[in-house]
Amino acid sequence: MNADVENLVLDQLRAIRGEIGDLRREFRTELGDLRQRVSSIERHIVNLQSDVAVVHQRLDHVSERIERMERRLELADSPA
Repeated sequence: MNADVENLVLDQLRAIRGEIGDLRREFRTELGDLRQRVSSIERHIVNLQSDVAVVHQRLDHVSERIERMERRLELADSPA
């Protein structure tokens, strides 16, 4: 190989190495952003699960009160 071809190959290899470095930096940035977004989604899911649990608790309480009212008004069969 003559010197011009060797320099051309080296220049191309340097360009490829530079692009790979840019891609790595971009990937690290994107990965960090994705981790933050997933963490945020996980926190929201936990909050939603907590809210659903509170709603279920309130519904259970309302159901108990309705059953008690039905028994008092003799609208429902009394428990055996």
